[in-house]
Amino acid sequence: MTDEPNEPKQIRVVGAAIVKDGKVLCAQRGAGKSLAGYWEFPGGKIEVGETPRQALRREIEEELLCEIDVDKEICTSDHLYDFGNVELTTFLCHLIEGTPVLTEHERIEWVAPVDMPQLNWVPVDHDAVKRISKMTL
Repeated sequence: MTDEPNEPKQIRVVGAAIVKDGKVLCAQRGAGKSLAGYWEFPGGKIEVGETPRQALRREIEEELLCEIDVDKEICTSDHLYDFGNVELTTFLCHLIEGTPVLTEHERIEWVAPVDMPQLNWVPVDHDAVKRISKMTL
């Protein structure tokens, strides 16, 4: 019998870079959550049988109580945390209906792309932030 290290748990998630008036919605994780205080794109886990786009629409309806159009994929990145390996696919999105409401996050801000790198982002979001910060939306 060999002593193989445990494989880290694989966690597939999606994030929405929601654009409005040239700014992107950034969300700060609430107290009591892992990575509390860090900024992220709203979204969540992909459930069994869902495509990433379906998961993102569902998560935004649940988390922010609004409806989005999922546009183009920005990137997929992964980061190994102490609780598992997170694979994040981030999409550019547009609000269709409603105004984002705080249900899970500490706060949300509309931020100009060029200013996004100044926030303290969760590690898995860094690649998408870097790409979006160079875009004109």
